[in-house]
Amino acid sequence: MRRGAVVLADPLRPQCIAEVVKLYAEKAGYNPADFSGHSLRSGLLTSAAARGASIFKLLEVSRHKSTYTLRGYIRRVEIFDDHAAEGLL
Repeated sequence: MRRGAVVLADPLRPQCIAEVVKLYAEKAGYNPADFSGHSLRSGLLTSAAARGASIFKLLEVSRHKSTYTLRGYIRRVEIFDDHAAEGLL
């Protein structure tokens, strides 16, 4: 059996998830201080939104009650799409 292949009855604590995210961020060459367990949630929602997922599907996955709250999780990936200065540079 490989290391970590044991499923425990207790759920992971949020701190454990943050530690794993930071570990792999560092292995990928990023500053681990810039990442957290919350980065997974935000990254998933941002990627799904960028691929055109409906707001209803995003709410279903994130389990947010409000679109206003959900909006804060989605990074501005489209910030330069259809920009007024597009093609000028």
